[in-house]
Amino acid sequence: MTELHLWLRHEHRTTERRTPVVPADARRLVDSGITLTVEESPQRIFPLREYEAAGCGGAPAGSWPTAPRDAVVLGLKELPDAPGELTHRHVYFGHAYKRQPGAAGLLRRFAAGGGALLDLEYLVDEEGRRLAAFGFWAGYPGAALAVLRHRGRLTAPLAPTTKDDLDAVLRPRPGDPEFTALVIGALGRSGRGAVAAFRTAGVEAVRWDLAETRDLDRRALLGHDVLVNAVLATTVVPPFLRPRDLDSPARRLRTLCDVTCDVGSPFNVLPVYDRTTDWAEPVRRLRERPPLDLIAIDNLPALLPGESSTDFSAALLPQLLAFGPGGAWGRCLDRFDQACRELGIEKREFDS
Repeated sequence: MTELHLWLRHEHRTTERRTPVVPADARRLVDSGITLTVEESPQRIFPLREYEAAGCGGAPAGSWPTAPRDAVVLGLKELPDAPGELTHRHVYFGHAYKRQPGAAGLLRRFAAGGGALLDLEYLVDEEGRRLAAFGFWAGYPGAALAVLRHRGRLTAPLAPTTKDDLDAVLRPRPGDPEFTALVIGALGRSGRGAVAAFRTAGVEAVRWDLAETRDLDRRALLGHDVLVNAVLATTVVPPFLRPRDLDSPARRLRTLCDVTCDVGSPFNVLPVYDRTTDWAEPVRRLRERPPLDLIAIDNLPALLPGESSTDFSAALLPQLLAFGPGGAWGRCLDRFDQACRELGIEKREFDS
């Protein structure tokens, strides 16, 4: 295998301050013989100078289309709409394998340019377990925002913060009303984060996972004040909530946070909304009488960019050190090939 060249790109999304590789781990990559180029980024939680001090090269923001053909472009969230042909191997969360809106168009861009998507969501071991994930740092701020909204203390627009500062406003105050909370998918990474945030808020959440959702008690679900969904479905399952449930006289539910945000996908377990919310307007009112508020932000870990980046980078580092055609990365490429075949997309072969 030729020497690996990683190209850490600036994130196109303006609210994305995370990074998949922090400077301390960049140093370990460079020391192992990997070339690491880091784009300038005014919003990344770690400035370029810290990467340069770790031995990385620098590049202008958004210059990755001109990177050497064999460079592996590393990021987190969606790519800009141009260029139309993607010639590199890209490592990021593509959200393109569950028939999400725009997925086919993205895969055609890779096929047209001869590049490939190595989707971080599908970077898994032999048992299918994810090797690097932000889950805890999605569930924690998701539940925290739900608590703050329910207590009338959520302000907008949202801004990046630290866990210590978030906890300071999350802890219960005298006069806060009591409420019940339910976390679905409580045994997973995101679910554990949500449970931990509720505990910081002084609330012991009811925890559901596979056993409870296999034979769902929808009336019991509607009987909670706050619901956090942390289930990442990989097959089509009966929805947890349907539009008609929102109008049920049994509904006590007032605040709903969907950490997973599978809107538009047939795997969506909460098909009661048609668009996500965002940092500028984090809450959407789904019903007025009685009120029901939705929080569905698809980059929740970016609210805690320092903590989430550090944890994710630590998990991704050994995978990058072992980058190659087999193992977990080979499984990523196989999943990309499968997705293209399912859509009848003919790929140009990558030729480094």
